[in-house]
Amino acid sequence: MAFGLWFTLFELLLKLFLILAFVKKGSAGITSTFTRTKWQSFDIPLDHKVLAIPNGYNAPQQVHITQGDYDGKAVMISWVTADKPGSSRVQYGTSEKKYDFKADGTVANYTFYNYKSGYIHHCLVDGLEYETKYYYKIGEGHSSREFWFQTPPKIDPDSPFTFGIIGDLGQTYNSLSTLEHYMQSGGQTVLFLGDLSYADRYQYNDVGIRWDSWGRFIERSAAYQPWIWSAGNHEIEYMPDVGEVLPFKSFLHRFSTPHLASRSNNPLWYAIRQASAHIIVLSSYSPHVKYTPQWLWLRDELKRVDRKKTPWLIILMHVPIYNSNQAHFMEGESMRAVFERWFVRHRVDFIFAGHVHAYERSYRISNIRYNVSSGYRYPVPNKSAPVYVTVGDGGNQEGLAGRFRDPQPEYSAFREASYGHSTLELKNRTHAFLNWHRNEDGQKVHADSVIFLNRHWASNLRRRRLKKDDF
Repeated sequence: MAFGLWFTLFELLLKLFLILAFVKKGSAGITSTFTRTKWQSFDIPLDHKVLAIPNGYNAPQQVHITQGDYDGKAVMISWVTADKPGSSRVQYGTSEKKYDFKADGTVANYTFYNYKSGYIHHCLVDGLEYETKYYYKIGEGHSSREFWFQTPPKIDPDSPFTFGIIGDLGQTYNSLSTLEHYMQSGGQTVLFLGDLSYADRYQYNDVGIRWDSWGRFIERSAAYQPWIWSAGNHEIEYMPDVGEVLPFKSFLHRFSTPHLASRSNNPLWYAIRQASAHIIVLSSYSPHVKYTPQWLWLRDELKRVDRKKTPWLIILMHVPIYNSNQAHFMEGESMRAVFERWFVRHRVDFIFAGHVHAYERSYRISNIRYNVSSGYRYPVPNKSAPVYVTVGDGGNQEGLAGRFRDPQPEYSAFREASYGHSTLELKNRTHAFLNWHRNEDGQKVHADSVIFLNRHWASNLRRRRLKKDDF
């Protein structure tokens, strides 16, 4: 009994210390004063080697993969052939140069103004084993190309896994720096937060040409590990002056998502599970008010989350709900008003967004009592709320969003306008490391690093310890 009493007193003192530390930090978040190097902020020329077309007639290009099912035992492999359809077959196996299996996919193309795309192939490879390296081959004859990928570990609360988080990438020299830094980070899957190629900043046929160059640009990573896609405003491409009025036309043709596996009726919102994480992708630019398809789907998907199997619940969207930058301030308010109460009720761990070309991390706060008639105007600390992380600093030609609101709001923990990417290392059911990597830093240096405890399992573990000690 004495030991249990001392343990209880220690825990109370620790909680008091953490509360005081939170209050102190909450009123004094960090705005970084780091002075970044000035890099060129224009797109890489089309004749640069990082955008090169692969050798060989009709050779597959723009190769990328994404998860192909709900639980990580399938991948969707996509590529483009420029001259003719060719084969949509994928040969694959667990030994290099030895392909014991095959899968056949589909091929289609599209037009945008006077641009006609190459032949876009999507092939589902399923029935895979967890934690297995697969080699795959696409294309025909001497123009065929070979790649590999590693499947994730099985769905388990203690499966360690590292996600990369990239948003608003584009295809500038800053984008190249971000991609090269990420490829040194040990990330196993990219969670992409929207605004991919920035091809919509071009006109006429150059829109499609810059989609092609971006596909070749990311191939160095996306052909070897899944990129989980969400769409941003630069994917809408609503251009009535040239007769293009179908939103997300290029994006939906080029990038597949496993939406049907999560019972979604739209490729723009869906969910997957990987290792110890349940990941939900939302569409900031699709209807999301009450009783819309996205609202109905999210309501049901949150009910399917099983924290005993996937203790980490992560949501991706393009427009941040909490943002203290002058750029795009409060643009996420409509989604906050509709969904924030759900995020708190289901104790979402992290919400990652892009759109604002800077990095920012919040404390756990909520504003669920606010409406047009109530007097609660400001977010307050809430241990059930998510941490909101903006990672819109990939490197596109629009440049950085360097004007933060002053003074720094109490909900903002750390912010900096520099190019970079984040990683989320899920260690087990109780601990995760969130890191932000600034481009100017080396592989081992993080500009912002935080350790997080999982609120479901950490609280359960503490209760079990107290019960044992008291007994």
